[in-house]
Amino acid sequence: MQEDPRSDSQSVPEEILQKWEARGVSRRDFIKFCTATTAALALPMTFMPRVAQALEDNRPPVIWLEFQGCTGDSEAFLRSNQPTAADIILDVLSIDYHETIMAAAGHLAEEAKAKTIKDYKGKYIAIVEGSIPTDGAYCSIGGRSALDIAREVCGNAAATIAVGNCAAFGGLPKAAPNPTGALSVQEAVPGATVLNLPGCPLNATNLTATVVHFLTFGTLPATDRLGRPLFAYGKRIHDNCERRAHFDAGQYAEGFGDAGHRQGYCLYKLGCKGPETFHNCPTVRYNEGVSWPVMAGHGCIGCSEPGFWDNKSPFYRRLPNVPGFGVETTVDQLGLGLAAATAAAFGVHAVASAFRKGDAMEEDKVKREE
Repeated sequence: MQEDPRSDSQSVPEEILQKWEARGVSRRDFIKFCTATTAALALPMTFMPRVAQALEDNRPPVIWLEFQGCTGDSEAFLRSNQPTAADIILDVLSIDYHETIMAAAGHLAEEAKAKTIKDYKGKYIAIVEGSIPTDGAYCSIGGRSALDIAREVCGNAAATIAVGNCAAFGGLPKAAPNPTGALSVQEAVPGATVLNLPGCPLNATNLTATVVHFLTFGTLPATDRLGRPLFAYGKRIHDNCERRAHFDAGQYAEGFGDAGHRQGYCLYKLGCKGPETFHNCPTVRYNEGVSWPVMAGHGCIGCSEPGFWDNKSPFYRRLPNVPGFGVETTVDQLGLGLAAATAAAFGVHAVASAFRKGDAMEEDKVKREE
């Protein structure tokens, strides 16, 4: 019988396993973590020893900035496991600045950030959570504007990871009418090397995998046109959804709590945006891989897409009705049809207020013609 390539004896050097055991992380948990991370990055399992070695050899400084956000991404990260967030913080990363978890406060905290920027210029990792206001009256920290801080920290980092939709695309703060002039990290610091991990919140597994990729290969993962890593955002929610078979069979929940909903039927008619949303939620899931919104009975709201608050709402209104839904329709045909239909029905960058304004203008035009 061929030996399992994922066995610890073949995959991870004994000395590394012993070191992690001494830190209180069991062999089983460490191997499980390395396996899951390698799989999340869509790498062959033969790369697992290299991943394990990268975790042992590197401890890069990290500056984690919190701007206009709900801290949900920090909360998601702090609740990660295998290894736990504490293991990652203490043994894999050197988080020199993070307002939520650091012991220092006030001037001492700001001094720690300044020291990291000075001593590790071009070598540290910047992680940004929350959108960045351009109006200096909002989100001032230590007497400095968020925009000024972001440009200094991200501009001097080896790489910047924008976590959550707010940092990646502006999120809720940027939704119309955007009173703070909120921007995404890429918009605020156009010269920085930025990778986007959108979602509300992000999945901590994707953040860990991104960091591990950077430690292993010295570069950020390959991305799509929106700066999202392909390993996490390369497929539509609809492609891997466990309710897809019901969609193909034309079996839909007509209302929350009805018979179809209780039997796990497709949530398309209840507003699910999965057919035009790219994310690995169905395969990685949340809460230690236990579940995700659609599995729990709530449709996808498209939170990993740009402008989702404006473009995907109302969240319980279904996507445009595209003829041909059923077993004969391929996923690619569906995606193309939905993209075209959504553009026609809603407008690519339109917001709800614009819809209402456009309708009112059209009515006025008709009246004048009459």
